[in-house]
Amino acid sequence: MKVTKEKSAENRAALVETAARLFRERGIDDVGVAEISKAAGLTHGALYGQFPSKQALVAEALAHGMAASQAYMTAPKPHGAPTLSDQLDLYLALDHRDNLAGGCAMAASASEIGRQDEATSARLAVGFEQMVGSVQAALKPTTLGADDRARALTIAAAMIGGVAMARAAAKSRPDPSGLRGSLPPLSAGARRSCFGRAEKGMSEFVRQHA
Repeated sequence: MKVTKEKSAENRAALVETAARLFRERGIDDVGVAEISKAAGLTHGALYGQFPSKQALVAEALAHGMAASQAYMTAPKPHGAPTLSDQLDLYLALDHRDNLAGGCAMAASASEIGRQDEATSARLAVGFEQMVGSVQAALKPTTLGADDRARALTIAAAMIGGVAMARAAAKSRPDPSGLRGSLPPLSAGARRSCFGRAEKGMSEFVRQHA
């Protein structure tokens, strides 16, 4: 039976959404096309009817995940456009650290993208530029000797890396109580101080290496 255009689009969306979730949760290389198809309620053949290869699906799923994160981070607040503090509160939350499947695709997959193809790398670059743009739009004047783009690049990279490292350390048990070890949530003041010091040092690095 011939699949309608509407049904084909629905199938594609289901595959992309499912793949994006599984890639974030388990990693790109650990999830196969058969598992994605089954989780989406479709056949293996249906997937290849939509995508010529797994790599093509990876690129589209990555773009989908980053677009969803960007929309979430930049959604208007009651006071208007989200401030930098709003963005940090959302991105550096413990809920985000613990939600690999539903969190930022860059924090989940950036280390893997270097082993993927050029098209996937290009999608990541676009998503990162969008994140940098939203951070830059929220910046306030500073006495640092760096332009706004250098500052935004520094902050966005620190946000992604901070979540990745928090996830990497979350299962450790550094305290004798046996409680699950994790990075404690930062107060607003501590977070601003931390990012201020990091921005000052990394801005100098950006200027020297840009």
